[in-house]
Amino acid sequence: MRPIPLGRPFNALWFGTGAANLGDGMALFVLPLLALAVDASPGGVAAVTAALTLAWPVFGLHAGWIVDRVDRRTVLIGVNVIRALVLAGLTAAHLTGTLSLPLILAGAVLLGAAETLVDTALTATIPMVAEPAVRNRANARIEATINLTNQLAGPPLAGLLAAATLALATGASAALYVLAVAGVLAMTLRRPLAAARTASGGVAAAHAASDGVVAGFRHLWRQPVVRTLTLFTAAMNIPWAVATALLVVYAVSPGPLGLSTAQYGLVLTAMAVGGLLASTVVERLRRRFGVTRLLIADAAGTVLLVAPVAADGPVWTVVAGAVVAGAGSSVWRILVATIRQNLSPPHLLGRVYAASRVLSWGVIPAGAALAGLAAELWGVRTVFVIATVLAVAILAAFIPYALRTDLSAAVEPGRTPQPVL
Repeated sequence: MRPIPLGRPFNALWFGTGAANLGDGMALFVLPLLALAVDASPGGVAAVTAALTLAWPVFGLHAGWIVDRVDRRTVLIGVNVIRALVLAGLTAAHLTGTLSLPLILAGAVLLGAAETLVDTALTATIPMVAEPAVRNRANARIEATINLTNQLAGPPLAGLLAAATLALATGASAALYVLAVAGVLAMTLRRPLAAARTASGGVAAAHAASDGVVAGFRHLWRQPVVRTLTLFTAAMNIPWAVATALLVVYAVSPGPLGLSTAQYGLVLTAMAVGGLLASTVVERLRRRFGVTRLLIADAAGTVLLVAPVAADGPVWTVVAGAVVAGAGSSVWRILVATIRQNLSPPHLLGRVYAASRVLSWGVIPAGAALAGLAAELWGVRTVFVIATVLAVAILAAFIPYALRTDLSAAVEPGRTPQPVL
């Protein structure tokens, strides 16, 4: 039987997402390099990662509130314009010799705030362009595109452009955000926001809307599966914060691995390859192995992300760990996104997503900042050893929860997850 087509509105959103995430992948790769170019210390480089993620704990709940009340198409267009302007400004500063670490950090904060709005609007828009029967496939296609553009194509492309000049990489990123606007302009939503609110039930919807910014957090906390998966995501993001903040210091010359910027881009590409391959087959993997086994495999992948550096392994072990971690992370995001969409009211989806990100991503800036401080005191490898011990402890805690909960039911519309007796 032929699969149900996803349709033109989804395809327009898909194109805009691809262009914006290619810009993201290039920008996120080049910002730490800009910090190194202005002679920032390891703590300063880690501070860039902290600044990029600071917006989630500070602004995340408000981003969800905005997305649930403003036309989501307008949000996607406006924020991509802002991101283009920020990258254009950093490009101009680099070309004129006025670039500094405080300016990079300011740009990182603005890009982080923009990401809260774009990511929230994207996940809240998918149910408006994809019916429940094709929602997991839509999420998988978006995830595959993010892996392809943000992680697979973005870092090596930025590395190649940065080899000529960092300004070329930041300028290209700005242009891609403009291209994303063109894609979103072609999108029409099948269900306007007002209709989604009405469909969910008059009095309940009105009451939820009156709860304002914290309504999504309240729903998340009262929904046991979404709450527990969010907390495990937050815990696993601590080792990921360490890797995101300090892997560049360990890998790029004069770090122990002695890689060039282009070679470091290829290491990150290996992680994206794992994520891309996993996202293209996630439905087949789910039907064969089930949601529980796939999520346990992802938790194991987090261990492999940091363990090779902790063990002072050669480059191939770092790359292999990145491939497995990237694959697991991609599967986790797809399945958890579908679970959250299926177990959340449409009129609260933006706020529920934002609340989950505030909790799960809120640990990243603190984790990155502490990792940078610890690296200054004890060295990079010691921080990765600590992260590995934490990742193993998280895996040991997640396995019994996953085995006693019917997580597959949350991915299939019309079923409710129940504890396995």
